[in-house]
Amino acid sequence: MHSVKTLLIGLCALLVFGQAVYSSDWFQKKFLYPFPYQATVFLYAEKHHLDPYLVAGLIYSESKFKATAQSPTGARGIMQMMPQTANWVAEQLHEDQFRLNDLDHPEVGIRFGTWYFASLKEEFANNEILALAAYNGGRGNVRQWMSQYGWQSDFHSIEQIPFKETREYVGRVLASKKRYQELYGR
Repeated sequence: MHSVKTLLIGLCALLVFGQAVYSSDWFQKKFLYPFPYQATVFLYAEKHHLDPYLVAGLIYSESKFKATAQSPTGARGIMQMMPQTANWVAEQLHEDQFRLNDLDHPEVGIRFGTWYFASLKEEFANNEILALAAYNGGRGNVRQWMSQYGWQSDFHSIEQIPFKETREYVGRVLASKKRYQELYGR
């Protein structure tokens, strides 16, 4: 009986210790919410008047910071840009030498992705939710929803987004933004 009690106390202590480690900022930063390319994110976020923690949350949700990520639908790079969108951004930025493989370089992916996201924020009156929905579900869909449902630039009800994938995506990005701000904010 004594050894069972000792074993239970030991297991409880181990669980408490494990929870403390898991909850620690060190563990969260190292294993759950790493922030590689932080300087590049801050550079381009500042250049395009974006919240760097929002950009970090977007990247985390898109690729978990994997520079060479590729989706089954053809999105590429750290910010998972579709080839057509990346080529359009390259035209807007006068990047005549751009090739899709360039998106595998974090600096290019972050530069293009932040420029594109900033253009969406501007298009949707600085509304993060609408811009994120457009980044995921397409600007045309968001415009259609605004017209169909009477959404204004002050729209804030994520639950009303009709595409489940986009609705969940926006929620994930905003939750990740919050966590990055908590862990890395100054």
